[in-house]
Amino acid sequence: MRSLRLASGLSGERLAVRCNMSQTKISRIETGRALPSVIDVERILKALAVPDGVSQDLLDLARQANVDYASWRTYARIGLYRKQAELKALESSSHAIRHFLPAIPTGLLHVREYAAATLSPAVAGEPARDVRRTVEARMERQAILDDRARSFWFLMTEQAVRWQRAATGTMAAQCAHMAEINGKPNVEIGVLPQGIHVPGTPMNIFVVYDDRLVTVELFSGEVVLRDPRDVTQHLNLFELFWSHALTGDRATRFLEEASQAFMRQRD
Repeated sequence: MRSLRLASGLSGERLAVRCNMSQTKISRIETGRALPSVIDVERILKALAVPDGVSQDLLDLARQANVDYASWRTYARIGLYRKQAELKALESSSHAIRHFLPAIPTGLLHVREYAAATLSPAVAGEPARDVRRTVEARMERQAILDDRARSFWFLMTEQAVRWQRAATGTMAAQCAHMAEINGKPNVEIGVLPQGIHVPGTPMNIFVVYDDRLVTVELFSGEVVLRDPRDVTQHLNLFELFWSHALTGDRATRFLEEASQAFMRQRD
């Protein structure tokens, strides 16, 4: 980027003015001390009147740089409980957090027994993990739900609510716990019931932090997306699914009824 600026004859200050950025930000991008967003790169390339072919190559590189991937094996090797600390820091730096959960409730909603069940390896080849320490870290993380400076939306499919990942007694407690959490003033839980027409496909778990990044969970690991277009796409998807969900008292009743159904199975 610096070479392109120098070739154009612009100073860092003049480029900053053209891009409506600070000169410090331009300097940090040029020296590699800051990762520019795709939008940042577009603004700089336009200001420098870079030819289309070169511009497209650089935009492709920027999109690749704004995608991170980490495998669950990596997290397991360094300690899965450290992932909880990373999530805690991310949540503490965000004000609006949207979880889309087509498969299973997220850790912020777990009761202890359900957390232990979901963290225990299920198939051969899964990495070993310190379940006890990770469960403790997950339970501690949940304190952020009482911070009214932050708003949380949890959107689950009926499948996610009813998938029996643990013993029926634990499932009953889990559903009852989520119904209770839905009463918090800064928390909203939505449930997409089966049997309604939804013009979209719930392909994977994702979480949107404000309007700055998205995390997407896969069987093998986690992808982090920072391209504003990716973030906007996931925000739009969330709003689409949310518009078809049971929310408020209807969601609470659904969760309470699911808890009662699990209790009947237990009997």
